[in-house]
Amino acid sequence: MGIKGFVEGGIASIVAGCTTHPLDLIKVRMQLQGETQVPNHAVQTLRPSLAFQTTGGAAAAPSSAIHVPQPVRVGPIATGVRIVQTEGVAALFSGVSATVLRQTLYSTTRMGLYDILKQKWTDPETRTMPLGRKIAAGLIAGGIGAAVGNPADVAMVRMQADGRLPPAQRRNYTSVIDAITRMSKQEGITSLWRGSSLTVNRAMLVTASQLASYDQFKEMILEKGVMKDGLGTHVTASFAAGFVAAVASNPVDVIKTRVMNMKVEPGEKPPYAGALDCAIKTVRAEGPMSLYKGFIPTISRQGPFTVVLFVTLEQIRKLMKDF
Repeated sequence: MGIKGFVEGGIASIVAGCTTHPLDLIKVRMQLQGETQVPNHAVQTLRPSLAFQTTGGAAAAPSSAIHVPQPVRVGPIATGVRIVQTEGVAALFSGVSATVLRQTLYSTTRMGLYDILKQKWTDPETRTMPLGRKIAAGLIAGGIGAAVGNPADVAMVRMQADGRLPPAQRRNYTSVIDAITRMSKQEGITSLWRGSSLTVNRAMLVTASQLASYDQFKEMILEKGVMKDGLGTHVTASFAAGFVAAVASNPVDVIKTRVMNMKVEPGEKPPYAGALDCAIKTVRAEGPMSLYKGFIPTISRQGPFTVVLFVTLEQIRKLMKDF
């Protein structure tokens, strides 16, 4: 297969990414609901726009503390409606240029590598590959793809989250190139790989669960004669794979989103020291189930994304089978 697998996977991924981008944006906004970031000891920022000044002194009386009510949590439909009402319909496609670049770098790499490993590890006699090898291929392909595509992933998260901030705090990136350029100049080149460990972990989980489970579900459907190898089989297997991927990756995705989106002021302490610190602060402030915040839009996006991805991939393979 070689290069052909990269081309097929890349085209299918870009189509799927652009098609489901509004759902991904809603997921990111929901994952950031209730986020508390503490840039220093004096000011605590409660996003999206609540901030308060503590009394500062170590001996301050407890009665002088300011109690800020928790922000109202809203669901995916209400989040989408709010975005359209406050920012316009076009806001649902904020960061779509970063999505295209991300899919070009990340998904093209992971899909191509998985295809190569799949061809290499498939039993030539039975034409099947054990589930363990499928998972291993997914872990390897996902990790390498994420490392390649992390700069576009950081840019995409920031562009998607920008509209939830007060106008004075928005970054207002004009494109993915502008985002990457400004991040490099203002925060250093290493900022492009901020949260990369989380991105790699998430990508390994998603790729292993998504690609491996799709192949496994498809094989089971065909072996048991439930359906023939056609659109129905592809849709069923891909939606099941999307659900598995969403369950496996959502906790890491929440932490990844928050670490990538955090705003680091010059000379100030970052809100999160790292992925573990972010996870601990999130669970302490919002409870364990906060790690599954945005799960409904995640599965609502992951399901259609996976369906579009594999249905498109199967059609592209048919078109390119003679190449």
